[in-house]
Amino acid sequence: MTTTINTTAGRLPVEQLGRTLIHEHVTVAYPGWYLDNRRPKFQRQEAMARVVDAFKRLNSYGVRTVVDPCPMDLGRDVEFCAEVAQRTGVNLVCTTGVYNEAQGIPFLFQHLPIEAITEIYVKEIEDGIGYSGIKAGAIKVATGDGKVSDYERKVLTAAARAAKITGVPLISHTENCSCGHDQVDIVTGEGVPSHQLLVGHSDGRDDHDYQRSIAERGAYVGFDRFGLEIFQPDAVRMKNLKQLVDAGHRDRVMVSHDTVHCFAGGIPFMNGGDYEDLLKIVPNWRMVYLFEKIFPQLREMGMKEEDLNHIVVDNPQRFFAEAREERVK
Repeated sequence: MTTTINTTAGRLPVEQLGRTLIHEHVTVAYPGWYLDNRRPKFQRQEAMARVVDAFKRLNSYGVRTVVDPCPMDLGRDVEFCAEVAQRTGVNLVCTTGVYNEAQGIPFLFQHLPIEAITEIYVKEIEDGIGYSGIKAGAIKVATGDGKVSDYERKVLTAAARAAKITGVPLISHTENCSCGHDQVDIVTGEGVPSHQLLVGHSDGRDDHDYQRSIAERGAYVGFDRFGLEIFQPDAVRMKNLKQLVDAGHRDRVMVSHDTVHCFAGGIPFMNGGDYEDLLKIVPNWRMVYLFEKIFPQLREMGMKEEDLNHIVVDNPQRFFAEAREERVK
């Protein structure tokens, strides 16, 4: 039986994922963004043109699928995503789930029981998001810096239970490369295997031991912020990525950029600045950067083409396929 996953255009066989970027964002808007009346009105048509142009550039590098792990409280717009996919031919996978307590909208879920949150996630995966008919293909989870709050533990537990019911994988956000093991503990504590979790932003610190320890537990390690050098130099990311592959863990690595192509607003560190201002700070923060600059440098460092293809083709396919297989058991 063919294993399929949810995309904005419907079910897709995992074998057709092709080259995959596992963590990129079409739109993001931090909670309360609309309260900043200094900002001009959001121009949907202009934003769509910019996003479509960025996604079309992926075609020349053979990228067939992009996962947008935007949580429901961070400006998620699945219909916008669906239009981008339709215009560009790139498969887009959207997610359910919520952000961490400090940066999300925790009030409602603080008062709902775990069972209710689990049900919400399952409905977005099996029935669709809102009235769009678009079904989530993964669950986003997030924890704060250095410690998992009670709220984050609660929603992560609900996410693990929903993942177990639906057979979709979990993609996480971590702050400052911390709490990855806590995430693995909570997920596996609910009976979900560690390989159903991608510990995101694990490249945020020069810490091979931490990255290796996540891989050794069977979870995927996200080297997913290439180009975002305000947090970590890419030279350090490349060094640690190669070191992890050399240590025998290429099966547990996935790469991406965590790009955002459309900020509706509320960027905490921008103080009212716009998208173009952001690109001046991080000029390499583009979805093609891996293929234009990073992969060539990794080849020069001794990584084989087979390893690079394995990371962007085989690993995402296995990530989704094995999660689905867990549901069948």
